[in-house]
Amino acid sequence: MDLRDLYQDIVLDHGRHPRNFRVLTDANHLAHGHNPLCGDKVTVFLRLEDDRIADISFDGKGCAISTASASLMTEILLGKTLAEASTLFGHFHDTVTKGDGADLPPDLVEDGERLLPLTGVKSYPARVKCATLAWHTLEAAVKGGGIAQPVKTE
Repeated sequence: MDLRDLYQDIVLDHGRHPRNFRVLTDANHLAHGHNPLCGDKVTVFLRLEDDRIADISFDGKGCAISTASASLMTEILLGKTLAEASTLFGHFHDTVTKGDGADLPPDLVEDGERLLPLTGVKSYPARVKCATLAWHTLEAAVKGGGIAQPVKTE
């Protein structure tokens, strides 16, 4: 099987059967994100304990890439510290926008590799916004201090 086919299968699986797709009723942080270019809408829910992501979920409607990205993000970030989440987002964002992300610390390399199926969007600039919407929304949820923060990607 070609690596591109495997990556496409992973994106399609997460797009059709997203993990952590639910309203997190005991969330203490949340934000709403919207990509007006394609209509993707996402709400990211977090329950933070100290600086660790104790629980994370998302809800909304979007294309397969947007949904798959949110699904993979929630799987990868569960249990991570906010610093680890920020490092992973920075690496992912640089990879899909510049083609190469900074080296990850050894304990985050495997998580970074799990995001590789989404990095094909770098060839399609309009799709980068789909892949990063949930991540930008997560960032707004953390910074928002528990208040619903709208996020738009242009």
